[in-house]
Amino acid sequence: MRWILAFMLLAHGVAHLPGFFVAWELASFPELPFRTMVFGTIDVGVIGTRLVGLGWLLSSIGFATLAAFVALGIEVPSAVLPLALGVSATLCLSAWPKASYGFIANGAIAAALVASERYGLI
Repeated sequence: MRWILAFMLLAHGVAHLPGFFVAWELASFPELPFRTMVFGTIDVGVIGTRLVGLGWLLSSIGFATLAAFVALGIEVPSAVLPLALGVSATLCLSAWPKASYGFIANGAIAAALVASERYGLI
């Protein structure tokens, strides 16, 4: 289970990268256009979009780091993973509906974490 959770965390971290690339106009994807709107109605401008993009990048790095910790069996403070999932969920909501699958992935990771802790699998 530890390896499954580590893979889920790494994959989710990688999935955050397009949010950074698009916000910084380093890449473009037809299904993920550059936009300055967050939460559907708030225009944050280009600078605000870049800041949100940094959030996507930091979240990506955080999930990759957590994946490595889980894979190596390094203990992580109990509040870190729920915090990472909360930040990720907020980023996903800010880009709704384009990031709706990320929101679902957060739920799947949370369920795997709860199951792992409940049954002592990690």
